[in-house]
Amino acid sequence: MLELLNKIDSIIWGPPLLILLMGTGIYLTVKLNLLQILKLPLALKYIFMKNNDKEEGDVSSFAALCTALSATVGTGNIVGVATAIKLGGPGAMFWMWLAAFFGMATKYAEGLLAVKYRKIDENGQMSGGPMYYIQNGLNNKVLAKMFAIFGIAVAFFGIGTFAQVNAITTASTILFKVSPTVVGIILTILVALVTLGGIKSISKVAEIVVPVMAILYVLGSLIVIIMNFDKVPGAIGLIFKSAFTKTAAFGGFAGSTLILALRSGVARGVFSNESGLGSAPIAAAAAKTNSAVRQGLISMTGTFFDTIIICSMTGLILVLTGAWTSKLKGAELTRYAFSIGLNNFGEIVVLLGLIFFAFTTIIGWNYYGERCTEYLFGVKGIKGYKYIFIILIAIGPYLKLDLIWILADIVNGLMAIPNLIAILGLRKIIINETNMYFNNLKYSYVNK
Repeated sequence: MLELLNKIDSIIWGPPLLILLMGTGIYLTVKLNLLQILKLPLALKYIFMKNNDKEEGDVSSFAALCTALSATVGTGNIVGVATAIKLGGPGAMFWMWLAAFFGMATKYAEGLLAVKYRKIDENGQMSGGPMYYIQNGLNNKVLAKMFAIFGIAVAFFGIGTFAQVNAITTASTILFKVSPTVVGIILTILVALVTLGGIKSISKVAEIVVPVMAILYVLGSLIVIIMNFDKVPGAIGLIFKSAFTKTAAFGGFAGSTLILALRSGVARGVFSNESGLGSAPIAAAAAKTNSAVRQGLISMTGTFFDTIIICSMTGLILVLTGAWTSKLKGAELTRYAFSIGLNNFGEIVVLLGLIFFAFTTIIGWNYYGERCTEYLFGVKGIKGYKYIFIILIAIGPYLKLDLIWILADIVNGLMAIPNLIAILGLRKIIINETNMYFNNLKYSYVNK
């Protein structure tokens, strides 16, 4: 089974999807005039601006971003980075950065389209995301249904459940010395309590947990980096050098080619920040806003926070401490790297980060899968979906890590394909909406 899944994974994450992912980001970067650099200060400013209560939506723009971040800031930032560097060497980090840079333009486009094509469901909640802009923008119901099916598959078998549950179980067993069964029971109850409350309940938890844990993890990482500051230039140099050359095999490392570094960096980068995957626009659609462009800019910052800041911290520590050459893998590898830098405190930072990041990812993806279910089956299908999701959380602690990551990669790739096709198909609308917004903004500023 593992061998078969590895073959399927290699086919899905082959050159066509990598070209589609990177190509979409590069095209939008050029056509939107380096928007992810030039408009980033404005996007960061928009995050903290108060929404007008008269604007349509379920939650504030900040809450929508936190919900999206709750789903992206997870095991990908700790386990995913370690897995990418273990497979592709330090060079995988470079490709993760590059994918994130171009991915910011893709994430912007997703957020814009989400608000432009969203609708209100039978329960009075905002529904939006790729399934709606594929159907109403591209006029392609088949592709829209494919996305929704793959979206539920990712929620059930990919990012949403098993990878996160496995991370929480491992971390809790080490940190609190409790059995996987006890962890599974507590986690299932907590997930049920939060997710049954819907988007408002999920966003309230995300607004508190995501910023606090992200800040603590970044601070812990900065301490390690500052304490090993003399090794930082060498680590960065190795990352850039390894991105274009074969990494020498030593220690527990098996050696890496350029293609493997590129593939693992891009694949794990997408797992972490979800740019191009089509998940974040589902949360963006719930935001209280009348401007599709403004919400697109806010959505774009999610990739910046997730990969450019948090993943970079993990990757840099793995390389500068030399931990990446050990025989360890996944969370154990990152934990070992932090323990070199901060002793026992470093381990606690990683383990607590894993528990909270993974938990918020679970509740975020529960919402994404719920919206995909609502699209396919109407509001009557939501209750059944939530019960299945909760059952999968309960069985998550007993699955093997290798199987989990390969399965996650496969369904992620399948979900990205229809979304990227839609973004390219709607590229003129994205460009026109953007130009119109900034022309109006410039006109308003000139006439003040």
